Amino acid sequence: MKIKLYLVFLLLTVLLSFSCAGQKKAFIPVPDFSVYNTDKRIDIDNIIQTKDGASAARMPEWLLTYVNGGNRAVEQLNTYRDKYVFVGMSENENFIALNKWAENFTTAQDFAVLAAIRIEERMILTASLYPDDEYGSFFETMVKIAYSTAYRDAVKEEIYWFKKGTVPEVYNFFILISIDRMTMQFIIRNMMSQAIAASSPSGSQAITVNRLRNTFFEGF
Repeated sequence: MKIKLYLVFLLLTVLLSFSCAGQKKAFIPVPDFSVYNTDKRIDIDNIIQTKDGASAARMPEWLLTYVNGGNRAVEQLNTYRDKYVFVGMSENENFIALNKWAENFTTAQDFAVLAAIRIEERMILTASLYPDDEYGSFFETMVKIAYSTAYRDAVKEEIYWFKKGTVPEVYNFFILISIDRMTMQFIIRNMMSQAIAASSPSGSQAITVNRLRNTFFEGF
């Protein structure tokens, strides 16, 4: 199984969340799936307007830090030292669609994908083989649990946007979500216990899974 196999699972999960949201209220879908692209480079050159005015210098500290260093850099700020931080982002020419997406983004329905991607990336980080060779069925089981978990204590803290003077002009929207560090660790430990019970790893895979279990948060 290739490392990015779970992209299919991700897209299906997102589509399902759109469907569920539509049953409760009017909903304009996210313009594209780049909201979940954690590798996307953020260009802050040529900004002509922001949520707070025309100057990029007025952007919040968390966003400037995120642009330069990602989630983990934001977590080093004093405000977020006791939290894990996740940022959803999307780019489009249509301000109204992006604004609706940001307003309708909920931690109950949408945060699980951001959390699961980070959990999956952590497991891949220390895998010397393909993850399912390294961890056996534990890997697939753990990822599925991560995507389906309700992270009830996650908080949608802030929405921010800026407009770039490109041709055509485009808007970038960002959603800052945080969750208490100890709470997230408790949730993930429970996930691991469930995944181990369901997959029953043995031999070298059991050793690898146990090592991951003991060191998971060192790279998370």
